[in-house]
Amino acid sequence: MAKKTANGTVRMDKKLYEAELKRLQTELVAMQEWVKQTGARVVVVFEGRDAAGKGSAIKRITEYLNPRVARVAALPTPSDRQKTQWYFQRYVEHLPAAGEIVIFDRSWYNRAGVERVMGFCTQEQYERFLVQAPIFEQMLIDDGILLRKYWFSVSDVEQQARFKARSEDPMRRWKLSPMDLESITRWEAYSQAKDHMFAATDKPQSPWYVVESEDKRASRINVIAHLLSTIPWHPVELPTPDVPERPAPVGYTRPPRTSQTYVPDHAAEVTKAAQAAKREKGGKAAKDAQPAEGGKQKD
Repeated sequence: MAKKTANGTVRMDKKLYEAELKRLQTELVAMQEWVKQTGARVVVVFEGRDAAGKGSAIKRITEYLNPRVARVAALPTPSDRQKTQWYFQRYVEHLPAAGEIVIFDRSWYNRAGVERVMGFCTQEQYERFLVQAPIFEQMLIDDGILLRKYWFSVSDVEQQARFKARSEDPMRRWKLSPMDLESITRWEAYSQAKDHMFAATDKPQSPWYVVESEDKRASRINVIAHLLSTIPWHPVELPTPDVPERPAPVGYTRPPRTSQTYVPDHAAEVTKAAQAAKREKGGKAAKDAQPAEGGKQKD
C-alpha cells in the first residue's frame, strides 16, 4: 500500500523516484559542463516554509556536482558591520563568476520573510526592500546572470509532522532552531508576508516558481526537472582522459610501515564483532532446533 504524508498526499514510489533522480542528476552533471564551457553564470534562490524540503532538494542537486563549479551560499546572521551596509551588499559578494552556479539556501528574501515577521527590520527597510528587490534582480539579469527563484510550499499539518519527527531524532534535532519553532505560532503572519512578497517581486523577468512539497521525493524530482528545462544548456562533448601506465620502479626503497602512525582499524573490530554475533546466533538457532532427549524434532 502506498505511503502517505501527514495530510494524506500519496508519496512517490521509492524505486521510481530513485531511478528518475539518478537520470536527472546525470543531466545536472552535463549541464554543469555546459556552464563551465560557456562561462554561464547561474543563480538559484531557494525559499519557503521551514521544513519544506529546501535543504534536501539542494543536497540532491549538488550531490554529484563539482563544488568548485556549483556552491551553496547559506549566509549566517549579518554582523554588526553588515547591518550598516546596503542590504543587498553581502549577497553580491557571493554571486557567481563565469562558469559558476550559486545556490542560495535562503537569500535576500530573508527581509521579506523572517525579518518582517519577527520584527528584525523596520517598516521603512521592509518597504524599501520590496521596491529594490525587482530592480536588483533586473540588474543581475541585464548583466547576463541566469536567475531562478523557487518557493517550497508545505501545509501546516505536514510541517508540524516534520518538526515532531526532527525533535524525536537525535541525528536531526539540530535542524530545529527556536526560530523554526516560533514559525508554528506565526503561521498566518508568514502566509501574509509571503503573499505580499509575491505581489511585489513575482515579475515576468524574474518569476517565482512554487514547488509543492507535501511529498519530498516528488518535490525534488519536480524542481530539478524544471531547473534543467529552463536553463538553455546542451550536452558538451568531453574527451575521455587516457590513464597512463604506471612506470617501472627504479629502485627507490620506501621507509618501513612501522615508521608511520596509522589510524586504528575500527572497521576490522566492527566486522569481527558482527561475525562473532552471527556465529553465536547461528549456534543458538542450531541448539534450539535439536530435539530434546527422548523427544521428537519439530516439523
